[in-house]
Amino acid sequence: MDKNKKSAEKIGHSAAIADGAAPRNLGLILFLYLLGIFMGAIDTGIVTPARTLIQGALGVDGKTGIWMITIYTLAYAAVIPISGKLADRMGRKLVYLVSIALFGLGSFVCSLSASSGQFWVLLVGRVIQALGGGGIVPIATAEFGTTFPPEKRGMALGLVGGVYGIANILGSSIGSLILGIFGAARWNLLFLVNVPIAVVIVAAGLFTLPNNKGSSKTKIDWAGIPVVVAMVLALLYGLRNIDFFNFAASIRSASVYPFILAFLALVPVLIFVERRSPDPVLDLSYFSSGPTLVTLALGFAVGVMMMGMVFVPQFAENALSIASGAGGYFVAILGLFAGLSGPLSGGLVDKLGPKKVLFAGFAVTLAGALFLILVAIPHPSYPIVLASLAVIGLGLGFTMGTPLNYMMLQNTKPENSNSALATLSLVRSIGTAIAPAIMVGFLVHAGMGAQTRLIALLPPVESPRIEKAAEVESMIAQLRKDPRGAAMLGKMEIPSFGTAAPMKFDMSGSGGGLPAGLLAKLQAADVTTIVDVLKELSATMFEQKTPPVIEKIRGGIAQGIAGTAAGLASVDKSAAGLAEGLKGMDTALAGMDAGLAGMDAGLARAKAPAQLEAIKAQRAGLQAQRDALAAKRAGASAGAGGIASARAQLTELKKALEELDAEIVPAFAKAKDDYAAKLDAMKPQIQETFRASLNEGFRQMYLTVAAAAVLAALILAFYRPARREDAAGAPAAEGGADA
Repeated sequence: MDKNKKSAEKIGHSAAIADGAAPRNLGLILFLYLLGIFMGAIDTGIVTPARTLIQGALGVDGKTGIWMITIYTLAYAAVIPISGKLADRMGRKLVYLVSIALFGLGSFVCSLSASSGQFWVLLVGRVIQALGGGGIVPIATAEFGTTFPPEKRGMALGLVGGVYGIANILGSSIGSLILGIFGAARWNLLFLVNVPIAVVIVAAGLFTLPNNKGSSKTKIDWAGIPVVVAMVLALLYGLRNIDFFNFAASIRSASVYPFILAFLALVPVLIFVERRSPDPVLDLSYFSSGPTLVTLALGFAVGVMMMGMVFVPQFAENALSIASGAGGYFVAILGLFAGLSGPLSGGLVDKLGPKKVLFAGFAVTLAGALFLILVAIPHPSYPIVLASLAVIGLGLGFTMGTPLNYMMLQNTKPENSNSALATLSLVRSIGTAIAPAIMVGFLVHAGMGAQTRLIALLPPVESPRIEKAAEVESMIAQLRKDPRGAAMLGKMEIPSFGTAAPMKFDMSGSGGGLPAGLLAKLQAADVTTIVDVLKELSATMFEQKTPPVIEKIRGGIAQGIAGTAAGLASVDKSAAGLAEGLKGMDTALAGMDAGLAGMDAGLARAKAPAQLEAIKAQRAGLQAQRDALAAKRAGASAGAGGIASARAQLTELKKALEELDAEIVPAFAKAKDDYAAKLDAMKPQIQETFRASLNEGFRQMYLTVAAAAVLAALILAFYRPARREDAAGAPAAEGGADA
């Protein structure tokens, strides 16, 4: 078949579609393109409810975890203009099928990150996915937008929007369903869903899809491609790293200003290269034409609004106190109404024109965002949350694709349809890259506020009150009242145990030396897990803070035991000496008694008065000595009784100290359990404090969506479609009241 025949067949194919005389495989062609859009949208929906679970499984915080979305948008945005231009030149079939294959491969690599436990593996997979994703939606949209006649183009593009919305329904619902059936640990299955879909599209597309391409014969702009890629990556990476809550400091960061400067430096390079290219990869005329410039600005605003959808599961989970992963079912409501309004908007565009449809979409989106802010956040319930998401979904369905794609095709040349829609997707992607940086910032700051409020709310952590300690202190006080007992205790110091001494715990973990994994749990906690995380955090703080306290207390007890042991040794020594003294006294008394008895016998034998008086005098003296010694012995005996009593007290104190020492560790373990019980009792209050704090972040997030809707409506007021001659052959003034 010669070249002219092939060209004629291709023209005939497009004409057949336009005239309604479709080829036999038209249904399969449309199905394969819509299935590709469906796959990309399912991937977005499936990952959304699992974002926080994936972060926790791979041990990263929310600010790092958002890169699973951000890196996709960076690579996606960089490849969009290239894929669009390649499709114009090499044909949509080839570029589309390669894109599908890359998307399937990237999904498989993403699934491997679960078994490896490495976040970087997930990021690599997301980049590969994005390299494919950048060539799916723009090419499929261009096929629909150029092969249907102008009066039916809105309906065709609306079909694209409807499939995208329906895919979001199934994607988020399937994501939550998979997590519910297989468990949060099997989140890798969420990515594997794409693999068989990609295989089916590639296998069928090789034999079915026509390879429509533009008529240009000029060389591909190889010089412009690296410049555009470098500019897109530098701009998006620099903007992504700006902390909009600390703008002045972050703009001076090495992760921001070099990339912004690189982007600015590449602008004149791009202008120089693209003006000299016969077929530039990025047509600069799009930015100098009023209608296309307004369309691109609207695309950026819609990109910002679309990012509010990413956080819908987390919002629903927080508002309604449901587990992480289950919030994906709520995206189904949003996607359902977006899926309904997408095709509806296409039909309305054909009748009313894109401008009026967009105005309606922005108004409905604004109404939904305000309803969510003013009603759903302060008064959450299932009906109210579902109603707010339904309204937002309805508005987004009117704005996401159909009118903007129509406007871009309306104001550009047909042969540049792929690159024109790719440029629109690029600008929209810039909005989707910047928006998460701002929105995550809202949630991060709200999370910090939640931690501050929870710290103020938590009960004080106190060392345990030990009953045995009061008994020990009473015994020590009693001993010290007796001079002899005080002398036996000496300088022995025993710490006070009877009162509960507060211990300051740093529940935020800043400077507390908490494990990184536990801090990540705290940052990733939701309203259903915050109490359990705080209990784990308090248990860790007990384990860190109590050993020095226990060591100090047990050290004092050990000193007390050693002191009482020394006191007992001294008492025993004194008792032994006293016993020897008593024994000597008893011997002396026995001798005196024998002497007195002898004297009494002498008195009985004495006859002479003088001798009798002398013996009586000697006996009286000996009796006095005996009485004195007996008194002394009685005193010594009493002292021995006191020593025995003191020894008994010291023995009892030593035993009490040993029992107290055995109670310290169990007492602190019980204090840890008691504190956990306090947290359980405070569960409703803790959850409400946490929910209210995070709601501040969601409120600011959806205020951003509302502001983007208002700004987009103001920009749209300046839109005027180009005349046919202004668009250099673009189908401008056909199909739609805006013409």
